[in-house]
Amino acid sequence: MKTILLNMIAAIILLLVPFQNYSQAPPLGIAGKFVLFSTTGAVTNSGISQLTGNIGTNGSSSTGFGNVNGVMHDQDLTSAQCAADILIAYNQLDNTAPGFFPAPLLGNGVVLTPGVYSISGAATLNLELTLNAQGNSNAVFIFQIAGAFSTNANSKIKLINGALACNVFWKVEGLVSMASGTVMKGTVIANNAAINMNTNDTLEGRAFSIAGAVTVDGIMAYTPTGCGSTILTGPAAPSTSTVDCFALFSSDGAVTNSGITYLTGDVGTNTGLTTGFNPLNVTGTIHPIPDGSTAACASDLLTVYNHLNTLPYDVELLYPAQFGHNLVLTPHTYLLNAAAVLTDTLYLNAQDNTDAIFVIQVNGALSTSTYSKVLLVNGAQAKNVFWKIDGAVSINDYSVFSGTIICNNGAIDLTTGVILNGRALTTTGTLTDISITATIPATCASTGIAPSSNTNSALVIYPNPFSTSLTVVSKALAENIAELKLYSITGAEVLAASFTKQVTIETSHLPAGIYFYKIIYDGGTTQTGKLIAQ
Repeated sequence: MKTILLNMIAAIILLLVPFQNYSQAPPLGIAGKFVLFSTTGAVTNSGISQLTGNIGTNGSSSTGFGNVNGVMHDQDLTSAQCAADILIAYNQLDNTAPGFFPAPLLGNGVVLTPGVYSISGAATLNLELTLNAQGNSNAVFIFQIAGAFSTNANSKIKLINGALACNVFWKVEGLVSMASGTVMKGTVIANNAAINMNTNDTLEGRAFSIAGAVTVDGIMAYTPTGCGSTILTGPAAPSTSTVDCFALFSSDGAVTNSGITYLTGDVGTNTGLTTGFNPLNVTGTIHPIPDGSTAACASDLLTVYNHLNTLPYDVELLYPAQFGHNLVLTPHTYLLNAAAVLTDTLYLNAQDNTDAIFVIQVNGALSTSTYSKVLLVNGAQAKNVFWKIDGAVSINDYSVFSGTIICNNGAIDLTTGVILNGRALTTTGTLTDISITATIPATCASTGIAPSSNTNSALVIYPNPFSTSLTVVSKALAENIAELKLYSITGAEVLAASFTKQVTIETSHLPAGIYFYKIIYDGGTTQTGKLIAQ
């Protein structure tokens, strides 16, 4: 009887205790789309920062920012609404009853479970603080700090067991200062004080000040996913039809190769000649003169261009001459309203949506630096990336470029060592290349396999560039064993592997550099090409 009574009392207590772990995340409204914002202060950047999310202020100006994966809003209707939404969120966080009262020194390897944590004065984050959602992705963590909040260098917030940055909130009644190398998670709202973030800081969340400046210097900050946030899909992809089959094409202009070039896909022109390509190095059809296939491609190419050209853009990248520099883009239609120069690296982040579409509209020419890279991360696929260029295209030496280039009224120049995971196509203009590797990013619509005059050579090798592994996949090879051989730039064999339909090979032991591969099947070489190790 005593045990039963105790159990009943315990059950009643549990019913009376509010479930503080659930439904306490404040509504952010339009503020949820912002990564940096101040209600009344200036928002300032120095150095090269990578920022995903809107940026703005309702009482001053935003200055010093390069290209941002978001929209700038200074003293407009959107910034006014953002300021109102932040105040609502602040008031809810301020009025939430705390359940825990930790010491002002947070971190040092401590693990916290969901709840509302209150600190009566200033607080500091040191080393590592782990937030454990205990398997509940809806678990909410709220930190109420009644004074300033600082982080020590290289301190970090770690999320485990389903914890999400979108469910973490920091309400601070004073200056927020993050030392260099801090890894911060959650939405930070500073009341009546500034927010300062320093070099190499990373914020998965948001930094909002109700009455103070927001100053950042060489950081990475991005709005968190989850918690009902929109899953980005990008715009509708164009219907590429016969364009699918061509790796290199001009509707009106000569297509010329020099040096040793490897192509997976067709190559040709509908006006002029296609010259310099070695059939042994082309897994596809070479169209030396115009024919029915080139006429169909020219027609379909114009349709693709018109589709891409009329798409409304979501984000304007305001500094076309500063394109790249480790900028991270998510699935959208982007506009660069002038000639663009891609320097260093551009990341296309699909946020784990493998069907997401990226469209980059350049109202002018496009050129790249040597060794530039367009890298696909988190599920992004080259077949879903489209570049609409109104002008000449020049992809410089040893660059790695991803996506289908649709050039309108301009020449295309692909120089030594370029790796193109996609297509290069122009409506009017010559196309020249020197010792490149180009691979169409999807199957050819008319055949269902990569285009080829040899049915045994429908092979895909990825990723390229590679680092720790290479995968070879074929749907055309029979059950007989094929062999992959990899050679260094000096011709020395560095790797060999046998396979039938598919094989993944560990390559972490290979130094960075250029390699050549050969697939040997049924007694003969069926495919060759070039790969880059990073």
